[in-house]
Amino acid sequence: MFSSGISNLSDIRDGRSKKCRLVLVHRWTSTCKAISTVDWNEQTKAEEWRAAWAQLCNRALEQYGHNQRIDHRSYERQGIDQIPTVHLGVAASAMEKRGIRTERGDLNREIEVTNQKLRQLKARIAKLQKWLKEEQENTEPPTLADYIQGILSRRAREGKSQVSQSIYNLKDAAKMLNFLQANNIMDMAGLDEKFKSMIGEQFDIQHKLKPIDRRLGTLKKHIEQAEIYFKYKGKKRLTEAEQILFTAAHDYLKGVMNGKTALPVKAWKAEYVQLTAERETLNRRYLALKGEVKEAEQIRRSVYNILRQEQREQQPRRAQDMER
Repeated sequence: MFSSGISNLSDIRDGRSKKCRLVLVHRWTSTCKAISTVDWNEQTKAEEWRAAWAQLCNRALEQYGHNQRIDHRSYERQGIDQIPTVHLGVAASAMEKRGIRTERGDLNREIEVTNQKLRQLKARIAKLQKWLKEEQENTEPPTLADYIQGILSRRAREGKSQVSQSIYNLKDAAKMLNFLQANNIMDMAGLDEKFKSMIGEQFDIQHKLKPIDRRLGTLKKHIEQAEIYFKYKGKKRLTEAEQILFTAAHDYLKGVMNGKTALPVKAWKAEYVQLTAERETLNRRYLALKGEVKEAEQIRRSVYNILRQEQREQQPRRAQDMER
């Protein structure tokens, strides 16, 4: 014989706990020994039956218009932050009905009070989290420029300038703050990232200039050899030196044209002008960026110095606060 409790269901009318227990019988032999002809004894079956029983009960509750639902799982498995009450039993339940307090009844009442406090606390936490979320959405976090400006203003009021005299120069301070604000730098990670991107742009310009310089050199030689070729092509009598130049230009252009006859001198010159302008633009940007990188490095170093000094001064204050 095998029995299993399926589920507890609170009576809708009086709140009393109802339990359904199934009793399953094996096939018995003439020698009164049970022979397992089914898999009822397996532990996994109890979980399946409890789940099926809960589903059937909930279907019936819904059918008859009740809002209550049951769940065969524990509070922990359901993810519910609630302490389960203990089972009273027949004797304790009868005593409680007669108004006699029992140990288990008192324990359940304490659990109910605790659960009520937990629900209230959970509601307060949820309300606080909602408020914090709204505050974060409606409040912009202070930028690194705001933080640095606050430190500099406080230091100016306190008359402190031991970190670096240039930092507290109004012109240098304004330049530093303008740089941070213009580049929307929120923190030190953003400042480091900006500095790295500027260095990266420098390398990118250098990478672009190399093929342009190579192509300009090639075009220059093409144009020079074409001019020599056309200069001596129609001349009837050439000196030995002129003949050498003409032959060299002819052979060079023949190799460049690779079987083609019309020399694209006009196209070469147009490309040369275009690449020269592009090279000048990149060079100007590179030189300007070189100065910007130098200035950014100074700003970066100044910011690090300010924050490092601020951290050193804050440590004793924090230690004093902890001792209080």
